[in-house]
Amino acid sequence: MPSTSIDHAFTTPDRIGAASDPTYAGALSFMRRQFSKDAHGADAVVWGIPFDAAVSNRPGARFGPQAIRRASAIFDNDPQYPFDRDLFNALSVIDYGDCLLDYGNHQETPARIEQEAAKIIESGTFLVSLGGDHSVTLPLLRAHAARHGPLALVQFDAHQDTWPDDGKRIDHGSFVGRAVHDGIVDPNRSIQIGIRTHAPEDCGIRILYGHDIEEMKATDIAYAIAERVAGRKVYVTFDIDCLDPAFAPGTGTPVAGGPSSAKILSALRQLGGLDIVGADVVEVAPPYDHADITAIAGATIAMYYLGLLAERNGRR
Repeated sequence: MPSTSIDHAFTTPDRIGAASDPTYAGALSFMRRQFSKDAHGADAVVWGIPFDAAVSNRPGARFGPQAIRRASAIFDNDPQYPFDRDLFNALSVIDYGDCLLDYGNHQETPARIEQEAAKIIESGTFLVSLGGDHSVTLPLLRAHAARHGPLALVQFDAHQDTWPDDGKRIDHGSFVGRAVHDGIVDPNRSIQIGIRTHAPEDCGIRILYGHDIEEMKATDIAYAIAERVAGRKVYVTFDIDCLDPAFAPGTGTPVAGGPSSAKILSALRQLGGLDIVGADVVEVAPPYDHADITAIAGATIAMYYLGLLAERNGRR
């Protein structure tokens, strides 16, 4: 059917309702949502954080938000699988654009992210953040914990990110240890899924290693997550390298032996009973990708966050 509109992200007068842009054209906001810097009244905000100066291996995740937005255009305007609903029939979602960061003053980056995230969260909306490397999750956790208290962390990742630091480093491999040390994450109610590397300490967080989840059903993974968080307010962070490089080659530190996107998406789909207060998807680095494989996975994960929110709000 021919499109009835174009550039929905700019031209729509309403935040509710699906777009009808062709998948190959139009302004590339996340899933064609309206671009706006006014989060008031929105059920959810999608926000990009184009930063990758904290990587320990290959850079490129600064291009992640652009790539995820581009890949999200592949979602048509029929009910979104597997939620069997038009997510935007009653769910008000905006694309807040990107965080403005000074590439010459990286020491200012964490505070800048935290301040702007706090501003968005204060409006009462659900924040979905698109990274960027995994260091951006620490200021996001700080902003969410300031509103909700210490959080249960559900982390999909190939790495524990618990390496020690001096409290000043900006490092994508130490943010979890820092979050536990600073009391913004409760390790006794937190879990990491897909780990395929070793770090000096686990900080008391439960780990489902890559070989564990290879033997588990998606339902078992979801059950282990729900059992661990035990009713606490939850922040979900998804490092795209949780997936095997066959399903996510476009990332800075790929690790072989990971799960398929099908298995992990199935587990994520079953987390609707959790009290998720915020979420991100990070480490999508399109320079190492082909045909947007990794960006499509990242966009799908972000779409699942919105789908779970729509279900939780009881909206068709």
